Amino acid sequence: MAVQHETELYEPLKAFFEQRGYEIKGEVRHCDLVGVHPIEREPLIVEMKKTFNLALLLQGMERLQISSQVYLAVERSRAKRGAVNQRWGEIARLCRKLGFGLITITFYKTKKPFVEVLCEPGIQNTVKTVRKKRKERLLYEFHERSGDYNVGGSSRSRLVTAYREKALLVAKALADAPPEGASPASLRSLTGIGNAAAILQNNYYGWFERISRGRYRLTSAGVENLKQFANVLETASSSAMEATNAKEV
Repeated sequence: MAVQHETELYEPLKAFFEQRGYEIKGEVRHCDLVGVHPIEREPLIVEMKKTFNLALLLQGMERLQISSQVYLAVERSRAKRGAVNQRWGEIARLCRKLGFGLITITFYKTKKPFVEVLCEPGIQNTVKTVRKKRKERLLYEFHERSGDYNVGGSSRSRLVTAYREKALLVAKALADAPPEGASPASLRSLTGIGNAAAILQNNYYGWFERISRGRYRLTSAGVENLKQFANVLETASSSAMEATNAKEV
């Protein structure tokens, strides 16, 4: 059963790595799938494609600058006999030499998908340099998100980044403000978001309107997005409350 979109690979891969003890989130700083393990120092990165191709290899080479734990994942279609992406032994040897792990996902009509690791990430013949700042930015984005709201492999949908999540929390607090609006300082206190003032002033999404000096109110676009991302707000608000309670304890 051939997949129509690479996003179909995400859920089987997420379940597979969660069983290995990873916390998984999709589309983190352009990486299809990112995982963090409580005892592993390096973040897990998986790049997905429907078939094995040069674009996937190039993505993998880019990700090796962030982490040494990079997998390439593709569908293993039983129908494509003799196709180039069925030469799994040769492809696995290539990935092993370059330092990638290789994963295939086989889909069935009545059974759950089968995830198989053909090779694990390993040491390259040449010395590779993990760029510390890029890894730090990836992990910061991962930890700043309260949940996994994106499906890995998405290219056209609006992604929920850590910044969008914080902007939503500011918008929610502003929606509950009196008719005369609210100040950045009051919103920062209500949400616990230190850069609330910058979010309001930059107004990246067009959700906020300055009505007077130091006073803001929500636009119609902001109201609409609060409805659209209600599930994100519910999780983010719960996480923020838990963090506050933990600090008080």
